[in-house]
Amino acid sequence: MTKKETNSITTDSVEKFKKLSIQVSLNGLSFCVFDSVSNSVLSSENLLFEKTLTPYEILKRLKKLLESNNITGQHFVEVVVVHRNQLFSLVPKSLFDPEELANYLKFNTKILANDHLAYDEFESHDMVNVYVPFVNINNYIYELYGAFTFKHNGTVMVESLLNGKTQAKQPVCFVYVQEKQMDLTIIDQKNLLLFNSFRFNTKEDFLYYLLFALEQLKFDTETVSLKLFGAINEGDDIYEICHKYIKNLSIFIPDFGAHHYIDNSKETIDFTVLNAL
Repeated sequence: MTKKETNSITTDSVEKFKKLSIQVSLNGLSFCVFDSVSNSVLSSENLLFEKTLTPYEILKRLKKLLESNNITGQHFVEVVVVHRNQLFSLVPKSLFDPEELANYLKFNTKILANDHLAYDEFESHDMVNVYVPFVNINNYIYELYGAFTFKHNGTVMVESLLNGKTQAKQPVCFVYVQEKQMDLTIIDQKNLLLFNSFRFNTKEDFLYYLLFALEQLKFDTETVSLKLFGAINEGDDIYEICHKYIKNLSIFIPDFGAHHYIDNSKETIDFTVLNAL
């Protein structure tokens, strides 16, 4: 399998411009079929699971999801798979050695001797994201479409926020909420200060991870700007408990970058799924 390549198979003038993005996690699946000519989403779905599944079970669910939406028999000019998990580590490019991937991960997460390791280089920033992809998912997608691109969701998340239109003069803490997982990104004037991901079960868990991260960076909860987005709205339990401790709080309306024409109120379109294209 070849990483960082795109599938060029086409059959007609319509399929020449169709792109497919798939996000995979142990707690959910989502996909988006995008037409780059009409600038429209042709189909999409966001599937959440009640409990954490195994990679084997995820593959079965993914096959069913793609087959039920008639995705498996189509051809795409570009196919991207986004792996969403906590098995990653950000490394400064100046310290990065592709022969030492396991050493970057072993202090952050439990890895096995037979785990396949991968990395993403940030296009505009001197960082590398080292992570463990779902190999069985990659193998299945390769069987369907040939060579394709795969990335970690942290790569897509951080690049999208760093390249967004936010012009705040003070540090901003973005928290993406989905599937009992919170992806926390702190940016100060186009510089990444922190990216991390946590699993949580209660709103108190969520608050603990958030306040701990802010404390490590010595941020004042009275002045720091907190922007929540994803599966969260004003009035939700998480929003309300955060508001008790952080006054400068708001719901963030994501910038879909080149896909700014997309109606971002569509709940079926995941932030990273669309921004991965």
